[in-house]
Amino acid sequence: MKIIHSDRLPTPGGHYSPAIISGNNLYISGQLPISLASPKPQGELAEQAQIVFNNIDILLETAGINKQHLVNVQVYLSDVALWPEFNRLYAQWIGDHRPARTVVPCSALHYGALLEMSAIAEIALG
Repeated sequence: MKIIHSDRLPTPGGHYSPAIISGNNLYISGQLPISLASPKPQGELAEQAQIVFNNIDILLETAGINKQHLVNVQVYLSDVALWPEFNRLYAQWIGDHRPARTVVPCSALHYGALLEMSAIAEIALG
């Protein structure tokens, strides 16, 4: 097992690792729309989603892979009414790749974020 972290991301505020490699899989912890430049969520869904996508891209890159290696994505939205816009933004980010995905509407997320996203990626394809 190997812990994955990047100096390009904020230090986790809780007792967890940003990502873990175990076997041939990378497990990415829930990513909130926070960055070194923006330590608290701000802005509308498009801005928050871009930060979350960027955080996931950074962790994938740090592990030596990219989003084409994603096999499962879990998305938590603070309001199910955000789903159509999120789905459009997600499709722009992910492109033609279609990993398994779950979208869970929930009443509130940490720091008032509009979304949180976790993922599982395969290290070795084929």
